[in-house]
Amino acid sequence: MSDRKFDAKQWYLSNFDIFESSLNGSKNEPFHDIRKRAIARFADLGFPTTRHEEWKYTSIAPILEHKFNLSTKPVAITETTLQRFLYEGSAKNILVFVNGHFDKKLSRVENKTKGLVIDNFKNVLSNGSKLPEKYHAGFERMDDETFSSLNTAFVNDGLYIHVPKGTIIEDPIVLLYLSDSQKDPFVAHPRNLIVAEEGSHLRLLECYHAISETAYFNNVVTEVFVEHQAVVDHIKIQEEGWQAFHIAKTQITQERRSVFNSVNIDLGGALIRNNLNVRLNAENCETHLFGFFLGTGTQLIDNHTFIDHAKPHCFSNELYKGILDDKSRGVFNGKIMVRPDAQKTNALQSNKTLLLTDDAAIFAKPQLEIFADDVKCTHGATIGQLDDEALFYLRARGIGENVALAMLRYAFAGDIFENIKINSVRKALAEKVFERLK
Repeated sequence: MSDRKFDAKQWYLSNFDIFESSLNGSKNEPFHDIRKRAIARFADLGFPTTRHEEWKYTSIAPILEHKFNLSTKPVAITETTLQRFLYEGSAKNILVFVNGHFDKKLSRVENKTKGLVIDNFKNVLSNGSKLPEKYHAGFERMDDETFSSLNTAFVNDGLYIHVPKGTIIEDPIVLLYLSDSQKDPFVAHPRNLIVAEEGSHLRLLECYHAISETAYFNNVVTEVFVEHQAVVDHIKIQEEGWQAFHIAKTQITQERRSVFNSVNIDLGGALIRNNLNVRLNAENCETHLFGFFLGTGTQLIDNHTFIDHAKPHCFSNELYKGILDDKSRGVFNGKIMVRPDAQKTNALQSNKTLLLTDDAAIFAKPQLEIFADDVKCTHGATIGQLDDEALFYLRARGIGENVALAMLRYAFAGDIFENIKINSVRKALAEKVFERLK
């Protein structure tokens, strides 16, 4: 399964040759030129090490020990297996991917609103007229670092949503990625593109779950375009297998008077890296980023966020909380940039972590880069343990120690879950996390 001597970079380059040969006629389509430029960019970049400032506390050596094969064949799962990962009332509009491949039999879309497109990316790539030309540039714009370049080079499937002007989607659209690596330790490169046109409203639930507990690697890129006065609520739940690797880049572009709400929950995986970048590209944008991570064993959960205030009169609010147990480690690197034109910016950022053992650790690095003078910006990070007096108070009222500890730990994280606007998801996650905390 692993071999420390092999050349990981060369392994992925040779995988591209195999992937290219599997494309048959589609490798002659114009989009394939983007793939080839991306793999060339990857060859130039190579893999980051802890000498790179952005990866200082996160070594990807465990990923590079594995000879992950490109996931080329769909794996069939049953409806019974699917039901294990569905939240109540969440199956009306759902796209299911298994090992990165779209499963048409398990997917369903009930919303038939005129102009609304909910499709898998493989269909989009085979029908270029569905993908507006202005979004093509995003593929190459993302090639500024190794894993985005890899994703672009191997892109073949994922989710595409295009919400037309003024459309309000009442029911959440669910994106469900299931991974089964029992037969083969695979790598998948899902690509998601979400476009919310002027005045539209969309709720997206993006979930990652494991069917088996053997090693695999999901390398994900998601782009979201929030147009004038559009609202996007994005909930991401990562509950990968305990030997799994998950690296994700999410790029948000907001236009005038738009609102983007994000809740990011990390509960699984061996090594997790989330890069969440938001560009407030016009006046009067509003951005809310909330995150919670729960680490046990030797998990490493790394959240890198970047909020780019490019225009004036915008507001951003960011709150990430974590609970780390055993020998787990967390990383929070939150950067806010206020550009010279972004006067009257109001930006808030906070990171709070609860350490349950002396061996658990968090590396927190809040950053502010301000190039405007009429702004209001705050940031901070706190690290602590539970209050013994609060625990004594609960124990004195007859509450058992395990339950009392779970109550205090959940109370610490509760305000994150309150921002999940899908009731069934919020309730199910609260119950699951409370049981884990016991």
